[in-house]
Amino acid sequence: MSKVQTIKTTKNVMPKNVMRKIEIGKVVLNIGVGKSGEVLERAKKILKELTGHRPCHRKAKRTVRDFGIHRGESIATMVTLRGDDASETLKNLLIAKETKLPSSSFDKRGNCSFGIREHIEIPGMKYDPEIGVFGLDVSVVLERPGHRVSRRRRARSKVGKNHRVTQEEAIKFFKENLGVDVY
Repeated sequence: MSKVQTIKTTKNVMPKNVMRKIEIGKVVLNIGVGKSGEVLERAKKILKELTGHRPCHRKAKRTVRDFGIHRGESIATMVTLRGDDASETLKNLLIAKETKLPSSSFDKRGNCSFGIREHIEIPGMKYDPEIGVFGLDVSVVLERPGHRVSRRRRARSKVGKNHRVTQEEAIKFFKENLGVDVY
């Protein structure tokens, strides 16, 4: 693993190679309720209020008789955030976790996932007896510039091993940029 060399400028410290800079690719918020109907609509309302974006439904992949779930039935709602919306929402979600995350929340690809037990712990969210209390799952994808080559339609290519974000780099990013205490 190579160290990123820095050049001091009059404004701030920049990495020597801007392609090594790590940034937040996307933040995905998910609430799984296990059944469709009014409960799912209340969960959808919470995500809309939290992010300002319109959430979409996720359908069951298979039938589970014990839980009363049928294949194709909407059982969850989720929203994907990118850019400035993602970073601002992530800061609020980390405040709800008291800016502490276990190292087991990070995978080998530099992604981070954690859960929030009650949505009312998030700053700015208030308890509404008509809605109730829901927990949600948060997934954060970190990437470097140029990662688009794996997603583009024309001339798609793989991201090289040295260009992927590692677990150690992701933990360092969360500590330095977001002020998270990783234990």
